[in-house]
Amino acid sequence: MTQDTVRPSGPVAPPAPTAGWSLVLPLKPLAVAKSRLAPFAGPHRADLALSFALDTVTAALATPGVSRVLVVTRDAAAGARLAALGAVVVADEPGGGLNHALAHGAAAALGLAPRAPLAALSADLPALRPAELARVLAAVPPNGRAFLADSPGLGTTLLACTPGSPLSPAFGDGSRARHAAGGARELRLEGVESVRRDVDTGTDLAEALALGVGPHTAAASDRLGRPAEGRRPAR
Repeated sequence: MTQDTVRPSGPVAPPAPTAGWSLVLPLKPLAVAKSRLAPFAGPHRADLALSFALDTVTAALATPGVSRVLVVTRDAAAGARLAALGAVVVADEPGGGLNHALAHGAAAALGLAPRAPLAALSADLPALRPAELARVLAAVPPNGRAFLADSPGLGTTLLACTPGSPLSPAFGDGSRARHAAGGARELRLEGVESVRRDVDTGTDLAEALALGVGPHTAAASDRLGRPAEGRRPAR
């Protein structure tokens, strides 16, 4: 040490996690997934649900800083498609709904990488862009939990926790308020609309198509007679 070296006067906060992320995505069996799309999509509903998940997982795996993507699902056919992309499929979903599935997936992720930061991500983000997701993950504080609200501002599309903090998912209607009440910090970022635009209705899908969706959703929308206005860039 030279005489010019200056020691910090107090404890130094750990850096925010920027790499090694584990992402956990839930996917219902396609036979019952995306029921609110049925009036709009008819027999194409299951096709759309799978397409959303395929495009979401593809973008998540391409995101800088993401090391692994786990999908919790009981649907063997969908799981096989997602595993072919590189996702880790957690097939033994415990039942009990979305949050039980996410907690189960989080436990599996911690088993694979106990010291990795962890996030639950909606599986219906067909316009997801890796650069925008990377910005959201980089904004997660170095300690505790954080979440990103969906486009309407009532739900949640991403809930993250740093090592040593529980995920404690509380997804479902009104989850933005529940996550905030549970002590998670809301991430307020501009320019990350692709991470916020989940799809439950025909109107949601139209907004995602306007943003530019991935190839699987674009093809499914073409089959539905709703051609995509753009295609999501690969990076």
